[in-house]
Amino acid sequence: MKLTTAQALVRFLANQYSERDGVEQRLVPGVWGIFGHGNVAGLGQALLQAARTGEVHLPYYLARNEQGQVHAAAAFAKMRNRLQTFACTASTGPGSTNMITGAALATTNRLPVLLLPSDMFATRAPDPVLQQLEDARGGDVSVNDAFRPVSKYFDRITRPEQLIPAAFAAMRVLTDPVETGAVTLALPQDVQAEAFDWPEDFFRRRVWRVGRPVPEAPAIERAVALLENAKLPLIVAGGGAVYSEAEQELRAFAEATGIPVADTHAGKGAVPWDHPAAVGGLGSTGTSAANTLAAGADVVLGIGTRYSDFTTASHTVFANPDVKFVNLNVARLDAAKHSAEMLLADARLGIAALREALTGWHVDDAYRARARTLADDWNRRADECFHLGCHPLPAQTEILGALNETLNDTDVVINAAGSMPGDLQMLWRARDPKAYHVEYAYSCMGYEVAAGVGAKLAAPEREVVVLVGDGSYLMMAQEIVTMVAEGLKVIIVVVQNHGFASIGALSESLGSQRFGTSYRYRNEETGQLDGGTLPVDLAANAESLGATVLRAAGVDEFRQAIVQAKANTTTTVVHVETDPFGPNPPGSAWWDVPVSQVSDLESTRTAYQNYSAAKRNQKHYL
Repeated sequence: MKLTTAQALVRFLANQYSERDGVEQRLVPGVWGIFGHGNVAGLGQALLQAARTGEVHLPYYLARNEQGQVHAAAAFAKMRNRLQTFACTASTGPGSTNMITGAALATTNRLPVLLLPSDMFATRAPDPVLQQLEDARGGDVSVNDAFRPVSKYFDRITRPEQLIPAAFAAMRVLTDPVETGAVTLALPQDVQAEAFDWPEDFFRRRVWRVGRPVPEAPAIERAVALLENAKLPLIVAGGGAVYSEAEQELRAFAEATGIPVADTHAGKGAVPWDHPAAVGGLGSTGTSAANTLAAGADVVLGIGTRYSDFTTASHTVFANPDVKFVNLNVARLDAAKHSAEMLLADARLGIAALREALTGWHVDDAYRARARTLADDWNRRADECFHLGCHPLPAQTEILGALNETLNDTDVVINAAGSMPGDLQMLWRARDPKAYHVEYAYSCMGYEVAAGVGAKLAAPEREVVVLVGDGSYLMMAQEIVTMVAEGLKVIIVVVQNHGFASIGALSESLGSQRFGTSYRYRNEETGQLDGGTLPVDLAANAESLGATVLRAAGVDEFRQAIVQAKANTTTTVVHVETDPFGPNPPGSAWWDVPVSQVSDLESTRTAYQNYSAAKRNQKHYL
């Protein structure tokens, strides 16, 4: 069959499926893109031809920012438990390199996305071309080589026939729960348009099976031996518990054994917040209940977690000198962390096997009761944070409380950066694993609005609510236009506090006095950006992009605005101003951010003393 490389790729992608537990679905249901030189006559023409002739069904979605389209694809994959994702195409040069941040986010979060950046001419006939990087070390280097370290698979297709093995390799990685992440196929612009006689079988319907690795009996025995001898065990539920759809097994296991369950951002909702075993978020921004239990835990059962520094409070939260770890994970990389007893298996099957092997065993009633008391104490503290009654501007925690109380259990809240992820991990009350969508592996400013597009496409039946601070909004709000164009109903809550509240608070705690963290005029007297507040109107900006806008002054108006936004049928932005110095939830753990060892500033010297004292508690888990 005579087709161009781009036409062949479109036809191939339209016939790829994933399958798990007998359920088949399109692996790549569509393509995001922004066209320019390099892909307009290649992939652009191929997608047009597919749409006009109906030869294959691969819808095209127009993004407004190349980074944003990758975020949308990653959010879609996250909502679909990594069983589906989008392809993303961009033009040669800056259009393609704009996707690198999105690639880093996807790979860090282990979310599948397929990136198709356009590249220079493979023939090198018109060399050098517009936007080409000339490297004196070699003629085969292009800006797209920057994708290599942030991709789980990278290939450059310099001949049409190279697409055949590369396409299969791409599908393999996209559907591998262990190795998935950004997959990059760099496509030189001349090769995209070059014709080749393709074998018909290349385009047949293929199903990529996503299996569930079964735990080995000896590994179960070793894990059970540790758990049976534990007096103060703790479960850490991570993203793997959600992606494997192990929620029911985890809840049943916790009920049978009485082991309390703490969660990471990616694992929140796997056990409902008000479940008898739930003790909330763990680590640097965790609850006092989870962190108190972690401090004394003698055995930690990690389920699908990669143990980020926030989860472990930079290796300080598990304070018991004799603590042991059992790590249930599909990835050996994560299963081996902290010198753990490794249980390499699918989370759902692994939990079921542990429950069966531990039949009749449970923690002491006193420990179960203590965990519940700690959780109840924290929930009362959370209620206080939700209802502070601050004036004239509300605290951010009050806005989160009003939102949490107004949304339904299946409504999706999206966030990624700033001070809100910390507040959300401590305070948000999730009952559904897909209702809490916080990207905190990369914590990428600008993710939120674009992710709202992907999440809504993945779950059109759910209300999707984007939580975004003014700092993150200003970095990437363009995909509001995409929401409007696609007729997607998303609620966007813009929290205006005139700067970087999270980094401002961190800066102050580290002795840097919130330097450079507020949005202000330059002060002629000081020469610094500490003048008056800038007259920025983000609500007007959102309205200019096509969204319906509701302005709320205070908690009561905000609550009413959310009710109105839920009743609306189009994308609605709710704008609310909060106090950047509003009380934060009470912290109970540490995060390692180095402080200057020498300084002329008293604030920095004091911060370094505090840092040195906290760092003494840091250790390797051996």
